[in-house]
Amino acid sequence: MTLVLFSYFASVILISGIMVVSMSNPVHAVLSLLVMFFHVAGIYVLLNAEFIAIVQILVYAGAILVLYLFVVMLLNLSGKEKSHNRQYFFGSFIGLTIFAEIAILLHRSLFSGVTGSDTVEKIKSTGNTQAIGESLFTTYLWPFEVASLILLVAMIGAIVLSKNGILRDSWGDKR
Repeated sequence: MTLVLFSYFASVILISGIMVVSMSNPVHAVLSLLVMFFHVAGIYVLLNAEFIAIVQILVYAGAILVLYLFVVMLLNLSGKEKSHNRQYFFGSFIGLTIFAEIAILLHRSLFSGVTGSDTVEKIKSTGNTQAIGESLFTTYLWPFEVASLILLVAMIGAIVLSKNGILRDSWGDKR
């Protein structure tokens, strides 16, 4: 049953991912992205990572997708700007070449990785959320704090740029 569900989720993710990059209407592309986000959360549920599945839905399907829709509406894209010229065929060739290289690398690898110190029994006894929290605030505390500082600087920079009118002028809004 798990293999059937995984095959369903994986096939819908692939189809909706192709639809995201191939649709001419940007709103339909963003809605295809929403379908993809929900099915990725389904794969997380199959892996018994319910916390990450909920975070996937809240952060990506909630916040990031709203941001994408806001940008699409702000830019007022109609989908008529998309044209198929020489660059389409060149981009397809490059994409297929990269896909072939990834397939060759995956075929040659042994899929062996570094195992962590947490065992399955320890995670089952404490729970997924507590195991993630302990790992995040002990082992990965420094990268977590650096990432939060980078996001803080980016937020302050966006506020300063919007207050000075730099972002408004670059988007063509001359008031």
